[in-house]
Amino acid sequence: MSGEGTFCLVLHSHLPWLAHHGAWPVGEEWLYQAWAHSYLPVVDLLERFAAEGRRDVLTLGVTPVLAAQLDDPYSLRGVHDWLGDWQVRAQYAGTRWAEKDLSSYEHRNAARALELFETRWRHGFSPLLRRLVDSSVVELLGGPATHPFQPLLDQRVRGFALRTGLADTALRVGSAPEGIWAPECGYAPGLERDYAAAGVRRFLVDGPALRGDTASARPVGDSDVLCFGRDLEVSYRVWSPKDGYPGDAAYRDFHTHDHPTGLKPSRVTGKQVAPQDKRPYEPALAAEAVRRHAADFVGVVVRRLRALRERDGRPGLVVAAYDTELYGHWWHEGPAWLEAVLRALPEAGVRVTTLRGAVEAGHVGAPVQLPASSWGSGKDWRVWDGEQVADVVHANAALQRDLLALERPRSGSRDPVLDQCVREALLALSSDWAFMVTKDSAADYARHRAKTHGERFAELASLIRSGRAGAGPRRAAELRADDGPFGHLDARDLVS
Repeated sequence: MSGEGTFCLVLHSHLPWLAHHGAWPVGEEWLYQAWAHSYLPVVDLLERFAAEGRRDVLTLGVTPVLAAQLDDPYSLRGVHDWLGDWQVRAQYAGTRWAEKDLSSYEHRNAARALELFETRWRHGFSPLLRRLVDSSVVELLGGPATHPFQPLLDQRVRGFALRTGLADTALRVGSAPEGIWAPECGYAPGLERDYAAAGVRRFLVDGPALRGDTASARPVGDSDVLCFGRDLEVSYRVWSPKDGYPGDAAYRDFHTHDHPTGLKPSRVTGKQVAPQDKRPYEPALAAEAVRRHAADFVGVVVRRLRALRERDGRPGLVVAAYDTELYGHWWHEGPAWLEAVLRALPEAGVRVTTLRGAVEAGHVGAPVQLPASSWGSGKDWRVWDGEQVADVVHANAALQRDLLALERPRSGSRDPVLDQCVREALLALSSDWAFMVTKDSAADYARHRAKTHGERFAELASLIRSGRAGAGPRRAAELRADDGPFGHLDARDLVS
């Protein structure tokens, strides 16, 4: 370890299963927006770093349920159409907006996204991701199949979801990841034993779980599994519940739309400024803000590392972690800021590496006993186990009891009806539905999706128990065609 210390950037790429589930204002529209504005530019940035010979640039979490959507033929056709429509909408903006330079800027962005997709993405995400992993530009984190809140799962369901997710990642990129971004950073004492059994060697928690002492990775309990804590002092400089760089007056406003085109022609202008009073977006002003905020962030990291070295007498570690969708989708200028920071930090004497690289550099401290925690409101479980979602929690508990009561086929062979039944159960148990209800973010949509998957599970479970051989396979095939991630899923690994 040398220089100022070590910095690890962790990006978490996740959306719930949205393919085949409708368009605006929810469903597939969310997927296509994030794909166009975050995944395309972030992957492009990483590919350019790879071409420069850069290694261990960042740690990238990709949830299995998102990877499945980014490889799904239906989604690939859908996003291609969406990108073409974006270009048409940008052309239409040229007839509506007084600021012709802005409509031209939008059209160039749409054209560039379409070019990236048609030249690199037509066969899905996995070939791109595999090259990034094989070239060691990124360290890949995986996770449980459908991003469930693990502390609320029965241990058998939890273990099956994790094995299924890791196996899915191995199918897509050639090997299972050694680290995971635990969904919602949810932790319950003892989870590290499940991780060890599944071959997981490191995972992420939020800083308060370590009482803010995030300057090194820590073995959990008596296991060899390491936890990394998110440094909130640094992470919140970018994005916090109250403030952060994306709120700067010069940046593109996420919430203000020109509804005839569906585009965003305004800058933030001010927090108390009404949408109709916001000033037009000016890319040059935003670019200057990117330079200012990148320099500020580098200074924050350097000061934090110097303080840690003064406190501990050795170089320290800073882990900053964010949703990938922040970079480009929620914060239009995020990819430009990201590139500026990743180039400037090494010039400031900071070693930039992955979580794996931090371990190799010796940033491992003493064992720790972790409390129950998450990265949600209150840093506890209230978002996923609170009063607002008591009905969802109750339904999920009942679903798991029914799931574990199912029996294997007497033949001992794989059963597509049982497989689809378990697949629907895992989709119903996604943490996203409770999050969206608690945060009142498309709550009705979330309740509908949880209910739909729960009802499909119950329907198939009833067919299995009643032995209706003809109806079961037909219905399972219908649902598999409509809602079919994780074709490798083998329910015999779960049911007795």
